Amino acid sequence: MPDDLMAAARELEGESAEAILAWAFGRYRRVALVASFQAESIVLIDIASRLLPGVEVVTLDTGRLPEETHALIDTVRRRFPVRVRVITPEPEAVESMAADHGVNLFRRSPELRHLCCEVRKTRPLSAALRGYDAWVTGLRREQSSSRTATPVVERDSAHGGIAKLAPLAAWSHDEVWDHLRAHELPRHPLYARGYTSIGCAPCTRATRPGEGERAGRWWWEDDSVKECGLHLAWAGPTRREAAG
Repeated sequence: MPDDLMAAARELEGESAEAILAWAFGRYRRVALVASFQAESIVLIDIASRLLPGVEVVTLDTGRLPEETHALIDTVRRRFPVRVRVITPEPEAVESMAADHGVNLFRRSPELRHLCCEVRKTRPLSAALRGYDAWVTGLRREQSSSRTATPVVERDSAHGGIAKLAPLAAWSHDEVWDHLRAHELPRHPLYARGYTSIGCAPCTRATRPGEGERAGRWWWEDDSVKECGLHLAWAGPTRREAAG
């Protein structure tokens, strides 16, 4: 991480989400708020749209999202002064992947699941972020062991060296939900059905008592790291073979 963003990370640590976003909007010409429309996304959209009406919200429609997510996107469009960009994967890449490995390849092996995430999420996000100077994510350190070291700002080498911000990095689950309730913000209907992390419909289930927040993601895998690749580099040889 270059010295300027390392220094900024130190200076912004402990600052409010509003202060971190205001810093980003003041420093960068074009900032994308990348939203999955989980609780953290709604909090960030609420704060960001008050600081910068018309803020750009980028979301990935993988082709396998729950219908409730689509409905929430429409609600957000009506409720907040934002510009929503819905990004979809390349149809040819999805068709080729399904032809080679089947529609539900993600259940057959971790390598094929990573390939599915790459085609439906990672590659589309990389293409969508071209032209932006920075992007904002709803990552929180408390969510999983793979996120405990998340800085509030860093250089994102995976996306051309633009800045990546996590204004809610230090927030707890309760702080997120306190904000939702205090501001009467919309929330994803699947939370009421026991979901604690929401992604693609076939890859997400409700969590059971005592399970971690992201335990409902790809629950059939033994790997404790529940990531799709957007926030965790994964470059194993098997994945490269599957992609080829």
